[in-house]
This record gives sequence, C-alpha cells and structure tokens, in this order.
Amino acid sequence: MFQSLLVANRGEIAVRVIRTARRMGIRTVAVYSDADVGALHVEVADEALRIGPGPVAESYLNQAALLSAIADSGAQAVHPGYGFLSENPGFATAVGEAGTTFVGPSPEAIRAMGSKIDAKRLVASAGTPVVPGYDGADQSPKGLAEHASRIGYPLLIKASMGGGGRGMRIVSERGDFDAALAAAKREAAASFGDDTVLLERYLTAPKHIEIQILADNAGRTLSLFERDCSVQRRHQKVIEEAPAPGMDPPTRRAMGEAAVSAARAVGYVGAGTVEFVTESGEFYFLEMNTRLQVEHPVTEAVTGLDVVEWQLRIAAGESLSFDQDDLGLDGHAVEARIYAENARRDFLPSTGMLHWVSFPGDVRVDSGVRSGSAVSAHYDPMMAKVVAHGVDRQQAVARLRGALREIEIAGAAHNVAWLANVLDHPAFVAGSYTTGTVEESADMLVPKPDPHAVAIAAVATVLKRRRRDPWSLGDAFQANLPHEQTLRVGRGPERFDVRIVADEVGFRVYGPDGEVRLEAPALAEDGFFRATANGQLVGARTVLLDGHAFVMRNGGTERIDFVTSDAGAFAEVVEAGGRVLAPMPGQVVSVAVSEGDRVRPGDVLMVVEAMKMEHEVRAPGPGTVTAVRFAPGERVEEGVELVGLDDDKGPSAS
Repeated sequence: MFQSLLVANRGEIAVRVIRTARRMGIRTVAVYSDADVGALHVEVADEALRIGPGPVAESYLNQAALLSAIADSGAQAVHPGYGFLSENPGFATAVGEAGTTFVGPSPEAIRAMGSKIDAKRLVASAGTPVVPGYDGADQSPKGLAEHASRIGYPLLIKASMGGGGRGMRIVSERGDFDAALAAAKREAAASFGDDTVLLERYLTAPKHIEIQILADNAGRTLSLFERDCSVQRRHQKVIEEAPAPGMDPPTRRAMGEAAVSAARAVGYVGAGTVEFVTESGEFYFLEMNTRLQVEHPVTEAVTGLDVVEWQLRIAAGESLSFDQDDLGLDGHAVEARIYAENARRDFLPSTGMLHWVSFPGDVRVDSGVRSGSAVSAHYDPMMAKVVAHGVDRQQAVARLRGALREIEIAGAAHNVAWLANVLDHPAFVAGSYTTGTVEESADMLVPKPDPHAVAIAAVATVLKRRRRDPWSLGDAFQANLPHEQTLRVGRGPERFDVRIVADEVGFRVYGPDGEVRLEAPALAEDGFFRATANGQLVGARTVLLDGHAFVMRNGGTERIDFVTSDAGAFAEVVEAGGRVLAPMPGQVVSVAVSEGDRVRPGDVLMVVEAMKMEHEVRAPGPGTVTAVRFAPGERVEEGVELVGLDDDKGPSAS
C-alpha cells in the first residue's frame, strides 16, 4: 500500500478522500489555491502545498503547478477526486511519467470513455442501445442545425467532454437552436477546454439510472448495483438514492451486465460509473464517468463497501477480495447535495463568509465547509452532501428529511429548505419522479418565507443590545412602561418598517407577516432564541451581525437586514434609477445590447459566468439602454451596475 497520497482537488471530496486514506495509515497531502488558504481540506491533511491564485485555470487546472506539488511532496500516488483534472488523460499520463501512481483508470480508458461521442460509438458497436442522435465531426452551426432538424425537436445539445450539466441545452424548436448551440459551445469550452458537442433526441419523461462498477487488474469487473439520479435541476443531480425505486431484478441484472461489458471493452481498472436513461421499460447508454461520482456514498451505504478504499487498493495492485455473488443490497440510502445558491432568485450561486455551520451528527455528512469557511465565486457551489440510510426507502427518506431540518448555515444562501420540499413532493414520495419533475414543479418547490423570522430577528437584536448596553441605548425603551421602536428592515429586495411594542410579558411585532406576539423571549449566548410565538413554541438559531441577522429554523435560513432611514432611501433611489445590477460576482461572457437600444421585458442584456455556469441578465421591463458598464472578459462584483435603463425596476437573472 502507498505510504503517501496527494489529493489533487478541494472541498468536500478532498476531505472525504483524505479521511479514508488516513484511516488506512496513508500520509495525506492537500493542495490549495489562494482562495482556499483556510479551507477544511487544508486543515485535515497532514501536509498542504499552495498551487496558485484562486481562478481554477491558475491552480486546480494548472498541471504544471500540480506536478510540481507532487514532486515536492514526495507523494507515491495522486487521487484526482472528481471534476477538475479527474478525467484528463494528459494529466493521468503526466502523473505516471513522473513515477507516481494515478488513482484511476488508464489514460487510454479515460480517453475512450471521456468523450461522450467516442463512448457512444464504442458501446453501440458492442450492442448496447444508445439514444438516437448525431455525434459526427461536422461541428459547424449550419451542419449541426441540419442534423437537429433530422433528429427532430425537442432535442438535447450536450458537451462531448465533462459533465455536471455544463454545456447542455434543451432546445424545443428550431428558432431557439442557434443561440442554444452558441451558449453550449461557449460553456463547454470554458469548463472543459473543448467545445465539441453532440445532439440527442430529448426523452420527455426519462429516469436517470447509473451503475457503479469496480474493476481490478486481474480482469474482475463487478457491478455495485444502481443509483437513481433523476432528481435534477438544469441537468445537475441534486438528490440520489440506491437502489432505484421500482427497479426489478431482471432489469437490474441486465443494466449491470451492460455496464460491466462497457467497462471491459476499454480494459477499465478502478471505480467508475456507467450512466443510462430509461423510459417505457427500455434503457439507453448515456455516458461513462471514469472517476469517483459525487453520489458514491449511497452505494457505499447499501453495499457496506468503501469505494475510495478500493480505489486505493486497486491502484496499489491489489485484487478484489469478493465476487459478484458476494454482493447484496442492505436497505436503502438517499443523498442530498447542499449548494450555496438562492432558490428564491432562480438558484443564483451565493458567495461569502459562512458565519455559522452545523450539521446533524446521526447521518453521514461529507462536507468541505465549517463555521468560518468562505464560499468562493471561483468554484462549484456544492458545500456538502448529507446521506441517510435505513432498512427501507421510507425510513431512509424520513431520516434524511429530519437531518435536513437540523442543518444550520448562516452566511451564503443555500438550498436546504428547497431539498426538503423535494422530499415531500408526491412524485418523490411515490418514487415515480423523472428527470423533468423538478423543473415541472419549480414554483411549488421554492421555499416560502418563514413567517416568524422578521419578528425573531428584530427581538433578538433588541435583546442583544440590551444585554450589551442596557443603560445607554437611547432606543425609547423604558423599564415597566409600554414602549415601542420602529426599525427599517430588508428581506431580499423588499424594504419595510417593523414596529416593535414591548410589554411586561414580551413583544408584539408588526411587520410584513402581520402581528407576531413573542412571549417570554430569551436569547442564549450561543445565539439560540426561544419564545412563544402567537401561542406556539418556537426556537431558532440566530446569528446577529452589524446591519443584519440570520435566522435558522427547520433547515431554512432567512437573512434579515436592518437599514437606517438614509440607507433605505438610497436603496429605493437605486431601484428607481433603472440600474440593472450584477446578481453575483463573476465574469462577463457576452453583451447583447448597446447604448440607445430599445429592450423589452425579458430581453437578454448580458451573460455573466459564475461558479462555472452562465447566467443571463435580463431586462426587467421595457426601456432604452442608457449605459453599458462592462465588456466581455471583464470581472464584476455583486451589486455593481451592469446596464443603465430608463425604467424603474430591479435586476432579473435566469
């Protein structure tokens, strides 16, 4: 076995790999960019080496910097995690040429399966069914448009390299094809360095099923059964479970055999995943991921295997110690991905300091963050994965639902409450969901505002001020007398006045959610707030900072801003001035308008790339462009003016 391992990745996957390696007695080496100086994966490793500035091209995608770190550390093996260079055959080759073991398949296998086009051709020649489409050499817009017309609409444009939903576009009709193709190619080039795409018939109600495989150097290739990854938003998996609901043994066996055949066709060694789409009882090969998958923990939970441990053992030359007949399914497991994104703002990525992070202790949590971590605009917004295991699906889902309600995150916006809503969706409860369920139910899944959050934040702030300096507040509160105070409060884009009236038993708060009466309120030193709210006992973790508060209850987090009268007036002037603001920090990809142009509501003004995804900034209403502040390639910070308009509405992005 290796004595030392360098993990060429970051975040939760780096932490997860390091923990298994250390359990096996292997010295671990982390790498980090300037944006990750204080990251969790840096702390848990035995050694950490800097590889460059924050942007991925200058750090985690910088092969020269990584190879230098490998040499400096003396690591005997390199684990690539997933994403970044994990499926780059050139990097795998360079690692091997440096005399270090790459923990993964051969460069030839990566190359064969790394291209969706080549992989489809390979498995089709072996008799595996594939989705009808086009994967030829003609990449001209005219040629691709002609092939699209032959395939028919709706269809899917898909980047040949990479994954994670990047470089994918669903096109419903011919008129949308050219713009979708340009965006898919641009995103593919930025994410994977290759803008080659393929076209596929778009299945309207499919399931996304994948098979985990393990293969050793002795020629033994095994299926670790399937995962259902059909809960997807914009082609990005968000909830996965194993085994797949409703999967019958004959289909499980047939898909497992097809996955094993695909792996054997390229002499695959290590852990990998073969993905399929299923519809109406038929299954079609989708792609093969020649790396560890984000959702591998659900397979580990139901098989009892540590997939990372077996990756390391196989890379070290060991053979699998079990056969296909030795494997079985133990209960059910469900995983939810925790992202730094704002579900109420069309899932825009969120960045910033995490002032408080708390995860439940009775389920598996693979996390790359903690209190004090920073969420950077340079990287994917996934912060953690929460995995629940039970004797059956009902118990596993119930445990995950309970775990999500216990999560507390203050700082960047997150999707925990949204995930809980997905678990309660009738189609998910029944196990009948498809890849389209989330998008079709988008409006009903968006979390509603917590009706007590504003009142809790306001009263917690008052209690904290009184405890800190009860005699010199000058806030109009007087002992033993009815008294009141008015605060200017912001919740998202809204601004409103909140009136707080105190009496001998507590407070009455009048705000956007009506009257909320908080009796016997108490604020603990750790920020936990307790009270009786309109006769109901409520508790919430509160993080109170200068100018705003975070209220965490039942997995959700509400950010409440306290603004002075002047600040509130200024915010209204900004909105009235017709300024379209950057919804997040990022880089301008393209500009669609010029000064003097007339625009209609919904017209695309700019495209901003952040966290590896493109976001269209659209006109909030009709008007004339009065200014264009940035050009393609320039970086922008959240809240800066992108475009001036003569209307009086705020920004919109999708």
